[in-house]
Amino acid sequence: MPSIPFVKAEGLGNDFLVVDLRPGKAAAGVSSATDPAVVRMLCDRHFGVGGDGVLAILPPVHGDARMLVINADGSEAEMCGNGIRCVAKLLFERDPSLRRPVLRIDTGAGLLECRIDARDGRAETVAVEMGRPQLDPPHIPVVAPAGQRLVRSPLRAGDRQFAFTAVSMGNPHAVIFIDDPAADLRALAEAYGRGIEHDSLFPRRTNVEFARVRKGPEIDLVVWERGCGITLACGTGACATVVAACLEGRTAPDHEIPVHLPGGTLFIRVASQHGSANYSGVSMRGPARIVFEAEIDPDQIRGPAGKS
Repeated sequence: MPSIPFVKAEGLGNDFLVVDLRPGKAAAGVSSATDPAVVRMLCDRHFGVGGDGVLAILPPVHGDARMLVINADGSEAEMCGNGIRCVAKLLFERDPSLRRPVLRIDTGAGLLECRIDARDGRAETVAVEMGRPQLDPPHIPVVAPAGQRLVRSPLRAGDRQFAFTAVSMGNPHAVIFIDDPAADLRALAEAYGRGIEHDSLFPRRTNVEFARVRKGPEIDLVVWERGCGITLACGTGACATVVAACLEGRTAPDHEIPVHLPGGTLFIRVASQHGSANYSGVSMRGPARIVFEAEIDPDQIRGPAGKS
């Protein structure tokens, strides 16, 4: 199996192996980089490189490039908010033909626009227009009648009863607000995230958000990511959480809301749609960082996730 050149990148601690599979680029033709079994080996934090997933950069469909997201468990995700910032930064800094302030990236959630805030040729922050949130159950997807939004809907998980709001940001989210100021959001995610991810309500599984709104308003958030488990940050999860907060009347649209995740803070703005109860779009702003670049031969990985 050929070696895979990659860049390790992270957005608020949500970390990825980025492989550029476009013709003429470092990993061109290395198809094994997107093989689910290889991805599981690469993302293993003890026997591989370690990461929350692999981001493959592919030739564009409509934009400047296409991003394919493969979770650490080998499953494919439609979209990744922290991941797209990492890809935009890499394209801006490493591809001279794409060194411009706005990049358009094709994703499983559609064509998304990324605005680069750069200094001395380096992308310091990336603001992403994440598109319109989907609230109709068949488009999330979640099991419920079409046209019936699930807002503060009851959900049983193990020994607990929760209320969740369902949102899609191109991928499914079940957002749970915890009003108890003493509750440990991470402990709740560890205890109930996996069960909710696989609940029969969610035919394509779901990301699970445990959130608390505090004065400002600001939001504290821990996310159980579908196919990954708890991560230090989740861009689509932060967006879905602010949408859910608006739906539940916990905050109002048209204001940038700081969302504090274990890895740092994202800034989310939900835009209202004049004269309706819908939202016209969501924007996300935050950092991305290139950690290192290297090359790895998957055949050399050993251990439970690789070969014995």
